[in-house]
Amino acid sequence: MQIKLFSKRQNACFASTLMSAVLLSLAPSAYADPITVTAIGHNSEARYINAPYLPYANPKAPKGGTLLLSALGTFNSANPWMTTGVAMNGTDYLYDTLLSGSLNESFVMYPQLAEKVTYDPDDTSWIIYHIDPNAKFWDGSAVTSDDVQATYDAYLNKGLMQVRSYLAAIDKVEVLDKYRVKFHFKSSDNKEVLLLTVGQFPIFKKASVEKDFEKLSLTPLMGSGPYKLLNIEQGRSVTYKRDPNYWGRQLMVNKGRFNFDYIKYLYYGSDEIALEGFKVGQYHFRQESSARKWTTAYDFGAARAGLIKKEAIVTKNPVMMQALVMNLRKDIFSDIQVRQAMTDAFDFELMNKTLFYDQYERLESYFHGSELAATGVPDTEEYEVLKPLLPKLEPIQRQATVAKWQLAKSDGKSYHRQALLNARQKLLQAGFYYQDMKLYQANGKLASFEILITDDKMSRVLLPYVRNLKKLGFTVSIRQVDTSQYLERLRRFDYDMIVAGFPQSTSPGSEQSYMWGSAAADEQGNQNYSGIKNEAIDTVIDKLIKAANREEIVLYTKVLDRLLRAGYYMVPMYGTTNTRVVYWDKYRHHKTLPDNAIGIDYWWVDKSAESIVNKYLKR
Repeated sequence: MQIKLFSKRQNACFASTLMSAVLLSLAPSAYADPITVTAIGHNSEARYINAPYLPYANPKAPKGGTLLLSALGTFNSANPWMTTGVAMNGTDYLYDTLLSGSLNESFVMYPQLAEKVTYDPDDTSWIIYHIDPNAKFWDGSAVTSDDVQATYDAYLNKGLMQVRSYLAAIDKVEVLDKYRVKFHFKSSDNKEVLLLTVGQFPIFKKASVEKDFEKLSLTPLMGSGPYKLLNIEQGRSVTYKRDPNYWGRQLMVNKGRFNFDYIKYLYYGSDEIALEGFKVGQYHFRQESSARKWTTAYDFGAARAGLIKKEAIVTKNPVMMQALVMNLRKDIFSDIQVRQAMTDAFDFELMNKTLFYDQYERLESYFHGSELAATGVPDTEEYEVLKPLLPKLEPIQRQATVAKWQLAKSDGKSYHRQALLNARQKLLQAGFYYQDMKLYQANGKLASFEILITDDKMSRVLLPYVRNLKKLGFTVSIRQVDTSQYLERLRRFDYDMIVAGFPQSTSPGSEQSYMWGSAAADEQGNQNYSGIKNEAIDTVIDKLIKAANREEIVLYTKVLDRLLRAGYYMVPMYGTTNTRVVYWDKYRHHKTLPDNAIGIDYWWVDKSAESIVNKYLKR
């Protein structure tokens, strides 16, 4: 994912900017005066600094056609950055950012609205962004430092809580002149904030921000991006049109990019209905998250006629942690032994065989499938970081942190009796008890809770788990609500258990604080869904944010991984290193796809193939 606070592509965009995270200077000397650079990276040179275009882009790609996508639920806002409303999909196409991340390099960003940056390698408490004088909003007015300042003031004071947390190290934003804006930071320790955070967010026109940032409206804030909003059918569709006068079309990062004349999202009430819409050609590009559907659902007329293509695209990012999140704000989940029992009851092997066609892997790390995942027992360096933290942990978490991590495994043939017996024993040790054939908490309340979902397909996945919980004596219900209600309850932490996705970058940093930090647990609208408050985790996140090099990033991330697993804050589910896409055979991409994303912005329409598809659909 995935729990989505933003649209699909916004999640992908937000995740991909995080995936290009933790940026340090290209190659500053150890002691130097302030320097000015046009690309910034982490402990490596920007490979494409002198390239005419990115290697996964086709600069000769034809312009034209429509990218037809699906979306679930509904919408009532054009602004995904405010604290209320449900934003329409695709609004990130409307805006540029100061810098644009490479999808091939996890640690490099190139110019977009800012043509260069100036900073002092010996004093990382400030940075100056130089706005490209050619940058223009849709109305033809110049993008200036005043617009950048107004945008960040809105993010810091009116924006989503997780955005405020992510930008919290900004002290002030100073306008130096029309095209130079200086960011001041509260500390010189956090180099990630210096070079990543202030370069990755959309910039809006000042007048639009001051007038409309907090207004619940379907009129977008004034932007400078490659597309404009063309049409809205309330609750049914959103259509964007490529701006032929887009100021940034000749930038290196944009060559061969934004090739579709139109991008349209069609909204559906459920994924099952959306799948049927795809089959009859209502929309033409689909990301398939269901292993069952991937295996069985694409044998229909157009597919048999050779007009449907399926690709499983491998990326190098950590596999997103998808998990059943227990809300520690609720008494029923306050004891770690109860949370262990909840984890033991999840029989992945049986699910994978009976529901998922053996296509998934059990996620045993928050950074699964990457070098950041903790394996085996802590090595010497990891243990040195952990040693002063261990006394701060409760005994079970302390023991699990330094042990080799392994979740309960079954043979996948029948219910895992031994795991359920182990779970029962842990519940009894936590003070739970049985009376009149029912399970009660130590405080005398019935052991009852609700799993809140918004996606109907999750019910089928959760039922085997619910059956196991009921065998243990829990009273469990699954409650499905609409997207707007779900997001509102999410913001208020008003749930017992949810299914959530936590995408990670190859260089984690500040975003960890709003997912796992103690302060975020009490900030409504933030992403610490579990309500984790753990001093050791806070300490490691702080070290990670201040990491001086790649080796420290890997080290502190592995330690964080161990602490998160050992706290049993959620029940890890399943994932895959593949991104599965299905599309009508009119879309094309470069033979070399990027390492960290599918890069849909660089795809295009083959007009001759499109005519064949259109002819088939008009039969």
